[in-house]
Amino acid sequence: MSVSLQLKHLERPGYTIGLFVPDAQEVQDSYFQLQQAQAQVPFPHWTKLWPAALALADFIQQHPELVQHQNVLELAAGLGLPTFVAARYAQSVCCSDYQEEAVSTMAKTAQHLQFSNVTCEVLDWNHLPDDLTADVLLLSDINYDPDQFARLYQVLRRFLRQGTVILLTTPQRLMAKSFIEKLLPFCRQQYEMNIYYLQQHTPISLLLLQEQV
Repeated sequence: MSVSLQLKHLERPGYTIGLFVPDAQEVQDSYFQLQQAQAQVPFPHWTKLWPAALALADFIQQHPELVQHQNVLELAAGLGLPTFVAARYAQSVCCSDYQEEAVSTMAKTAQHLQFSNVTCEVLDWNHLPDDLTADVLLLSDINYDPDQFARLYQVLRRFLRQGTVILLTTPQRLMAKSFIEKLLPFCRQQYEMNIYYLQQHTPISLLLLQEQV
């Protein structure tokens, strides 16, 4: 799916940022055409700015000490908003997604924002490199497919065992309740946020996860 990009100027509490975003109508039309042709393509979740990503970005802006001078990784980053807020404070940030078009879009935003400490990579959490590490792992709205919960839990446990601090934001979905409950033994702090975007309020939970020392 190839769609044109628009530079969106996002104004949030305490910060403004420019972000390249695919044209929503083009995304809808292209996906519909592919479906009509019975093409097996994943739904382009990455093309939309989700409330959980806004929540994570807002939280980082409010608590920059969590990423200050740290090596940060964002998995399933989509448009990469949390990455670009973290990049203002972190030593380095790797923003990643498993879809190449998402990664190239984030790379265009990184170039526009002139961040020299941001790299953009294609990474699939089902096939992560063995040597991949991070001081802080960012995840927003990744627990939406129950078929992926077991694998995703293994990924989080891998990083927790390495001493990584994980910041995870999620809408309050009933189907994800068991997944979140499984993470609660590692939850050091939990915040409830109300994100207002596109004239809608969305309750978002943020979990700070860390292995017990």
